[in-house]
Amino acid sequence: MHPTHIPLRVATGAFILNSGLGKIGADKETAEGTHGMAATAYPFLKNVKPKDFTEVLAYSEVALGAALLAPMVPSAVAGTALAAFGTGLVGVYLRVPGLTREDGIRPTQDGLGIAKDTWLVAAGVTLATQGAIGAAKSAAKSAKKAAKQSAKDARKSAKALAVDAASNAKDALPSRS
Repeated sequence: MHPTHIPLRVATGAFILNSGLGKIGADKETAEGTHGMAATAYPFLKNVKPKDFTEVLAYSEVALGAALLAPMVPSAVAGTALAAFGTGLVGVYLRVPGLTREDGIRPTQDGLGIAKDTWLVAAGVTLATQGAIGAAKSAAKSAKKAAKQSAKDARKSAKALAVDAASNAKDALPSRS
């Protein structure tokens, strides 16, 4: 993990992990509220039981938060997951009535709390792109190093073959005595 990724991963990871832990074992009222907002934005969720939806959401948030906090998870992977999760939340913000003003973009007072989820998308895209670019640079550097070593080995082998061929040619010449 690149050191510049640490602040983004810790801030978003801790926040999302805490949110998920807070939803585990949610009461009926909390589950219905969470599910109701999600089902308004994404109608296909209406067929899912509120308690089941909230439980899956809780464990998904725990998994995402843990992935962001775990340094062994590549930033490209953690960032892609964060961007996808944030995009789903932004969809809720844009689709639930009363969260945006008449222009459909700027938040109302009720929408301020969820409008901040646009930052999760930006953080996720940043982590994903920087992680992918870093991995590509690392792969290119490794390939360049391997190519240099192969060229060096080929020169060494060619030189040894040339010396051996010269020696064999010398031995094959008739002697001048």
